[in-house]
Amino acid sequence: MYGVCGCCGALRPRYKRLVDNIFPEDPEDGLVKANMEKLTFYALSAPEKLDRIGAYLSERLSRDVARHRYGYVCIAMEALDQLLMACHCQSINLFVESFLKMVRKLLEADKPNLQILGTNSFVKFANIEEDTPSYHRSYDFFVSRFSEMCHSSYEDPDIRTKIRMAGIKGLQGVVRKTVNDELQANIWDPQHMDKIVPSLLFNLQQGEGTESRSPSPLQASEREKEKESPAELTERCFRELLGRAAYGNIKNAVTPVLTHLDNHSLWESKTFAVRCFKIIMYSIQSQHSHLVIQQLLSHLDANSKNSATVRAGIVEVLLEAAAIAASGSVGPTVLEVFNTLLRQLRLSVDYELTGSYDSCGNIGSKIIKEHEERQLQEAVIKTIGSFANTLPTYQRSEVMLFIMGKIPVPGMHPVLASEKSGLEGNRMIQVMLLKSLLQVTTGFQTTNMLTALPSSFLDPLLAFTLMEDAEIRLLVLEILVSLIDRHDNWPKFTSISIISDIAVLKLKVDKCSRQDNLFMKKHAQQLYRHIFLACKEESSSQPHFEALYALLALLSIELANEEVVVDLIRLALALQDLALANEETLPIYNRCAIHALSASYLNLICQLTTVPAFCQHVQEVIEMRQKEVPFLLPEDVFIESPRIPKTLEKLEGHVLFLQSKITEVLGGSGYNTDRLATPYVPLPTDEDRLSKRKSIGETISLQVEVESRNSPEKEERTPAEEITFETLKNAIVDSVGMEEQERERRRQVVEKFQKAPFEEIAAHCGARATLLQSKLNQIFEITIRPPPSPSGTITAGYGQTQSRSVPVYEMKFPDLCVY
Repeated sequence: MYGVCGCCGALRPRYKRLVDNIFPEDPEDGLVKANMEKLTFYALSAPEKLDRIGAYLSERLSRDVARHRYGYVCIAMEALDQLLMACHCQSINLFVESFLKMVRKLLEADKPNLQILGTNSFVKFANIEEDTPSYHRSYDFFVSRFSEMCHSSYEDPDIRTKIRMAGIKGLQGVVRKTVNDELQANIWDPQHMDKIVPSLLFNLQQGEGTESRSPSPLQASEREKEKESPAELTERCFRELLGRAAYGNIKNAVTPVLTHLDNHSLWESKTFAVRCFKIIMYSIQSQHSHLVIQQLLSHLDANSKNSATVRAGIVEVLLEAAAIAASGSVGPTVLEVFNTLLRQLRLSVDYELTGSYDSCGNIGSKIIKEHEERQLQEAVIKTIGSFANTLPTYQRSEVMLFIMGKIPVPGMHPVLASEKSGLEGNRMIQVMLLKSLLQVTTGFQTTNMLTALPSSFLDPLLAFTLMEDAEIRLLVLEILVSLIDRHDNWPKFTSISIISDIAVLKLKVDKCSRQDNLFMKKHAQQLYRHIFLACKEESSSQPHFEALYALLALLSIELANEEVVVDLIRLALALQDLALANEETLPIYNRCAIHALSASYLNLICQLTTVPAFCQHVQEVIEMRQKEVPFLLPEDVFIESPRIPKTLEKLEGHVLFLQSKITEVLGGSGYNTDRLATPYVPLPTDEDRLSKRKSIGETISLQVEVESRNSPEKEERTPAEEITFETLKNAIVDSVGMEEQERERRRQVVEKFQKAPFEEIAAHCGARATLLQSKLNQIFEITIRPPPSPSGTITAGYGQTQSRSVPVYEMKFPDLCVY
């Protein structure tokens, strides 16, 4: 019966006759357009027939594919596409199932043309916005098949390119179709992302020679007419994918990128990895940038035992990502970012010095190369600076304090280096962290330095200016200069010279604010003292003196009021006296350098004060030096081959800056003559010992000294005095002298414990211990005496009564007191 109905066209259902009529006798003639219009009108008039039309078209297409009648296959797909575009109604879901079944059939075929045909139809379908959601549709097959097409290895390169481009377009269509449909399978699930993202990266890598760019709309429209390469198409698709990623999907989209770069060893070359993350950072929503940075940091931690080139590649990507990220987008865990980078810096130092990765089982095959570790360290330091540049001032202050807390200072902060790397590791970490701190302070500008640079930051920083290591001292001086320079005046003082007219420098000078005055009132003496002591270091070289000159100049420009100017002039004259006295037995070069530094600075500050008589005196001395002792000026000292004498004989007054003369001329302009006439003398503090302390013996000596201040012996030596008005007045007047005596006494105590024989120290400590025990016994006897006995008292001589001391266990208590 079925055969009879099949032969009799009049008895066939109308939708089948309409479908059959769209196919011509010769497939080369193409779709019969008139009959296609009838079929479309029928489908619109009777939408309930759409599912049957689709099923019948699917049946015919499957039969034509099996019989290799590809002309009719193309006609069937064209008909399906037109029906899809025309019919937007509630019944389209059933028709789509047939459509997807046919697309799947084409994608499964071995013929590239059929695969491309099916992909093109799927892309057209993906661009249709359906009115009703679908609960049962699945795109898992399409994700897998399109990903496979992206990796096509077809022999013919032209066909291979077409297949790969079809795969990329197909993945783009899947994303468009599913990303906004909550009822669909989540395309952001790892099972899908692990196929889509590597497929895109594979094609992006093939065209690595082409630069990443975002064309303007006009350029894009022109290029659409041209042949687009797989790499360009991939980049567009990848950007679209990332642009659609919501907050919770960023991680799933970025993780496959990290895995792909790991699996194909792409971190070492850096170029492709940087390009990938540039695309990511520019494509995602800006408020999600910190999520990508956090993933990179976690990945850096996960690769801590990997080679330096891999870690350097990740750090380089971090650097680029931080540069792209908007200000403040590092996220809520700002300090964790820097903590991770500092931890990597410490590990790199350990690896470089020990030559091995700790607790790593397969290290036998890995060889640590020092130059690679050094490159990594420089990359980390550069990245720290890049991150800091994205932060507001208040957060940058926190980061500076955080890094300072990580720097190992003997006796103040813990040592970060491992036991294997030892003291050298400790020194290297100090250098690396100070370099990081210098990067953070570069460009640091604040209106209130008192709050931005608290004592908890400045005190340990200044302590480093007294370290014996020249590199560390230079870094600290550069950090101080960077912090004080808020108007970009530093480049004008990079070299020391006698400037005849400072107007040519075009300095940016603002009036000293109240906050600046408070800052200098609190920290000025510390700064002067450390500048003075830094000049006394024998290992100081030209860069140190140039940094000191810049520091003095910037203090005069940025933070100077009348009192500060006077103190700076006193400091410059004290430096001259230091070079003349030569109490520290400084080398000839250092003495000449200090003289040149003092002359250059006085020449600068006399022009800043604009006192003609002061400028005249300074100019006269400089002219005499140019004639008689040019080696006391910077032009002969701070050059590649310094022209200095073998010995420095006693210098006469006319080539020296005279404190009396300067006091006279400045006093006439209203400056404090009493203060100017007082020579500057730095007072020693505990920092001198803390900064250069090397042995545990010196730590103990400090502890003993502190004890000595509070010992009973001290109390006995200090007789009680009657406190009167005169006593208080004398104490205030003589406070400076008393402080000097106290510091001298402490210095003698420390020196005694450093140089005295061990037996003498042991005897002294033993006597102290015996004395302490006797005092404790007296205190215990007074405070822990048992209460009087209830049995009464004993009469002593002279009619006095004395309580009889009875042990507690021998006392007899009334019955009411016993329970």
